Amino acid sequence: MQVGKQERWAGAALALLLSFLITGCGQQNTAQAGGPPPAPVVAGKVEQRDIPLQLTAIGNVESFQMVQIRSQVNGQIVGVHFKEGQDVTKGQLLFTLDKRPFQAALDQAVGNLRRDQAQATNAEAQAKRYTELEQQGVVAREQADQVRAQAKSNASIVAADEAAVEAARVQLQYTEIRAPIDGRAGALMMNLGNLVKANDTPFLVQLNQIVPIYVTFTVPEVSLSAVRKYMGSNELKIVAYPKGQQANASEGALTFIDNGVDPTTGTVKLKGTMQNRDRKLWPGEFVDVNLNLSTQKNAIIVPTKAVQTGQQGDYVYVIKADNTAEARPVTTAGAYQSVTLIAKGLNPGETVVVDGQLKVVPNGKVAVQSTVPTNVTSNAEAPPPVGSGS
Repeated sequence: MQVGKQERWAGAALALLLSFLITGCGQQNTAQAGGPPPAPVVAGKVEQRDIPLQLTAIGNVESFQMVQIRSQVNGQIVGVHFKEGQDVTKGQLLFTLDKRPFQAALDQAVGNLRRDQAQATNAEAQAKRYTELEQQGVVAREQADQVRAQAKSNASIVAADEAAVEAARVQLQYTEIRAPIDGRAGALMMNLGNLVKANDTPFLVQLNQIVPIYVTFTVPEVSLSAVRKYMGSNELKIVAYPKGQQANASEGALTFIDNGVDPTTGTVKLKGTMQNRDRKLWPGEFVDVNLNLSTQKNAIIVPTKAVQTGQQGDYVYVIKADNTAEARPVTTAGAYQSVTLIAKGLNPGETVVVDGQLKVVPNGKVAVQSTVPTNVTSNAEAPPPVGSGS
């Protein structure tokens, strides 16, 4: 009896196992027949356009001219004729010092001059008389020479007095401190009533000329040859964006290349002159700088998000006619705004995956959910590109 039960249990177990195997095989065949669902992706087109060759860097805005106003004489400030932060023009009166001591010194110098002029006039008249008497033989030559020498001495004293008067007049003029340049006044460092000394510290106020204005930045020394090459043929355009902004660009031209490479950083200092008539740029602020070297004709471009990096280098998923995604290696040639230039691997008109690459299986099916344009805007409106090379 026990043997019969064991045989029946063994038969039931075998039948159950066969049932599981048959079911599993059926499910596997079903999966193989249907396959995984297509991966949802966002697509973009490979396009061909003229693209500027650029160098990008972080720059710093500097005043076109900067002057620290100091007094050239000792005195007390009795007048301040501007407000902090005000625009001033060349020759505008900024400060007035107490003029009374300098006016008194000028008056004294003028008095000395007039006294000595009278003495010199008298000495000159005596010299003429003694010369006539010498010719008539009335006086000795030695006596006549002494009178003529005294006349010349008095004339020299008059010349010294005239110089003293001019010096005193200049010192009096220094009591009116005027702006040497057109610029914008900074914070007032010395207020009304303070005593100031000639060329003392602190200065009275600092003037910054901001129209036009400089933007300084550095580029790697490997880019120096390209900059010099393109600068020799035409004027290189610079576009500067306030840090963190994607609009309000200011345009200018490259006007200075430093005469040496910084050995500690391996970079070269460049400077651009920006007209800055709208005063978007301000001294001391950091900006994103685009230096346009030239234009690459008929460049092949794709949205930068389409380019992926793997163990074998850069690649792009290309969507073929049967809606499968092919992983194709590419060679890039730089970036501009939101696109990447392709030197090798793609042809204009092909469709690539821009977003959703993580769900894509090489040579697997994809479902295009939407298509994004390959946008390249003008320099005046473009956002600052990211990178340090063209």
